[in-house]
Amino acid sequence: MTLLADHDVWAATLDALEDWGHDVVSADDVGLSTASDRALLEAAATRNRLLITRDRDFGRLVFLEGQSSGILLLRISPSTQQAVHDELNRVLEGHLFDELHEAFTVVEPGQHRIRRPR
Repeated sequence: MTLLADHDVWAATLDALEDWGHDVVSADDVGLSTASDRALLEAAATRNRLLITRDRDFGRLVFLEGQSSGILLLRISPSTQQAVHDELNRVLEGHLFDELHEAFTVVEPGQHRIRRPR
Protein backbone atom coordinates (compact mmCIF):
# COMPACT_ATOMS: atom_id res chain seq x y z
CA MET A 1 0.00 0.00 0.00
CA THR A 2 1.03 3.59 -0.48
CA LEU A 3 0.50 5.63 2.66
CA LEU A 4 0.92 9.19 3.91
CA ALA A 5 1.39 9.31 7.68
CA ASP A 6 0.03 12.23 9.66
CA HIS A 7 2.49 13.84 12.08
CA ASP A 8 0.80 12.09 15.02
CA VAL A 9 1.59 8.55 13.85
CA TRP A 10 4.19 6.94 16.08
CA ALA A 11 7.62 6.01 14.77
CA ALA A 12 6.98 2.40 15.84
CA THR A 13 3.96 2.31 13.53
CA LEU A 14 5.96 3.75 10.64
CA ASP A 15 8.67 1.15 11.26
CA ALA A 16 6.09 -1.66 11.29
CA LEU A 17 4.57 -0.47 8.02
CA GLU A 18 7.98 -0.36 6.37
CA ASP A 19 8.84 -3.81 7.76
CA TRP A 20 5.64 -5.15 6.18
CA GLY A 21 6.78 -3.77 2.82
CA HIS A 22 4.48 -0.76 2.48
CA ASP A 23 5.47 2.50 0.81
CA VAL A 24 4.98 5.03 3.59
CA VAL A 25 6.04 8.66 3.78
CA SER A 26 5.42 10.95 6.71
CA ALA A 27 3.90 14.40 6.50
CA ASP A 28 7.30 15.72 7.58
CA ASP A 29 9.02 13.86 4.70
CA VAL A 30 6.95 15.81 2.17
CA GLY A 31 7.06 19.20 3.90
CA LEU A 32 3.60 18.98 5.50
CA SER A 33 4.48 18.71 9.20
CA THR A 34 2.41 21.81 10.05
CA ALA A 35 -0.24 21.37 7.37
CA SER A 36 -3.93 21.51 8.19
CA ASP A 37 -6.02 18.35 8.18
CA ARG A 38 -7.66 19.46 4.94
CA ALA A 39 -4.23 20.00 3.30
CA LEU A 40 -3.12 16.53 4.42
CA LEU A 41 -6.22 14.96 2.90
CA GLU A 42 -5.63 16.82 -0.35
CA ALA A 43 -1.96 15.76 -0.38
CA ALA A 44 -2.91 12.12 0.18
CA ALA A 45 -5.45 12.26 -2.66
CA THR A 46 -3.03 14.03 -5.02
CA ARG A 47 -0.27 11.52 -4.27
CA ASN A 48 -2.71 8.56 -4.48
CA ARG A 49 -1.95 7.49 -0.91
CA LEU A 50 -4.09 6.45 2.03
CA LEU A 51 -3.78 8.82 4.97
CA ILE A 52 -2.93 7.12 8.25
CA THR A 53 -3.62 9.09 11.43
CA ARG A 54 -4.59 9.02 15.10
CA ASP A 55 -6.61 12.24 14.75
CA ARG A 56 -10.38 11.70 15.02
CA ASP A 57 -11.09 15.12 13.48
CA PHE A 58 -10.73 13.59 10.02
CA GLY A 59 -14.12 11.96 10.49
CA ARG A 60 -15.71 15.41 10.50
CA LEU A 61 -14.00 16.35 7.25
CA VAL A 62 -15.07 13.14 5.56
CA PHE A 63 -18.63 12.73 6.82
CA LEU A 64 -19.77 16.31 7.43
CA GLU A 65 -17.80 18.24 4.83
CA GLY A 66 -17.55 15.60 2.11
CA GLN A 67 -13.76 15.60 1.82
CA SER A 68 -12.64 12.38 0.23
CA SER A 69 -9.51 10.27 0.50
CA GLY A 70 -8.81 6.92 2.06
CA ILE A 71 -8.18 7.29 5.79
CA LEU A 72 -6.93 4.74 8.30
CA LEU A 73 -7.73 6.00 11.81
CA LEU A 74 -5.73 4.24 14.50
CA ARG A 75 -7.31 3.98 17.92
CA ILE A 76 -4.06 3.21 19.64
CA SER A 77 -2.50 3.72 23.07
CA PRO A 78 0.81 2.54 24.45
CA SER A 79 -0.93 -0.45 26.02
CA THR A 80 -2.73 -1.43 22.78
CA GLN A 81 0.08 -0.73 20.32
CA GLN A 82 0.82 -4.34 19.38
CA ALA A 83 -2.85 -5.30 19.09
CA VAL A 84 -3.57 -2.31 16.84
CA HIS A 85 -0.49 -3.05 14.74
CA ASP A 86 -1.67 -6.65 14.33
CA GLU A 87 -5.11 -5.47 13.21
CA LEU A 88 -3.61 -2.83 10.91
CA ASN A 89 -1.55 -5.54 9.25
CA ARG A 90 -4.72 -7.64 8.79
CA VAL A 91 -6.49 -4.67 7.19
CA LEU A 92 -3.65 -3.93 4.80
CA GLU A 93 -3.17 -7.59 3.89
CA GLY A 94 -6.87 -8.37 3.60
CA HIS A 95 -8.06 -5.42 1.51
CA LEU A 96 -7.04 -3.97 -1.81
CA PHE A 97 -6.02 -0.32 -2.11
CA ASP A 98 -9.18 0.33 -4.15
CA GLU A 99 -11.32 -1.00 -1.28
CA LEU A 100 -9.70 1.37 1.22
CA HIS A 101 -9.40 4.37 -1.08
CA GLU A 102 -12.20 6.84 -0.35
CA ALA A 103 -13.19 4.86 2.75
CA PHE A 104 -12.83 5.77 6.40
CA THR A 105 -11.36 2.78 8.23
CA VAL A 106 -11.13 2.67 12.01
CA VAL A 107 -8.51 0.25 13.30
CA GLU A 108 -8.75 -0.88 16.93
CA PRO A 109 -7.39 -3.80 18.93
CA GLY A 110 -8.81 -6.95 17.33
CA GLN A 111 -11.27 -5.26 14.97
CA HIS A 112 -11.76 -2.69 12.25
CA ARG A 113 -14.66 -0.92 10.57
CA ILE A 114 -14.73 0.34 7.01
CA ARG A 115 -17.21 3.12 6.27
CA ARG A 116 -17.79 4.85 3.00
CA PRO A 117 -19.05 8.43 2.88
CA ARG A 118 -22.36 8.81 1.07
